[in-house]
Amino acid sequence: MGDQEEHIQGKNRPVRFESILQDEVPKGREGKHSKIIQQLLSDIEQLSAGSALKIPLSELPDSKENIRSALSRAGRQRKLKLATSSNKDYLFVWQNQPRDANDGG
Repeated sequence: MGDQEEHIQGKNRPVRFESILQDEVPKGREGKHSKIIQQLLSDIEQLSAGSALKIPLSELPDSKENIRSALSRAGRQRKLKLATSSNKDYLFVWQNQPRDANDGG
């Protein structure tokens, strides 16, 4: 019996794709932006309240839209509330801090 047949229930239909054990399935997503996103998140987590990263667009490995999307996904995974802005030269990123109930806002 082949590997495919051992992992498939209801063997009465032909199997089109190979099967593997769940323990062998790669976990996590290591996207093409992983390195820059990990660096940005590390820098963001070290910012003092009220500060933002100022990232030159010329130093990004992809478009600001793609980096912003990847950063947003990674931030959600870490439960970070990130905000961004940009101009023609820079991408700005900071953590949105929860407003203090006593600050009138």
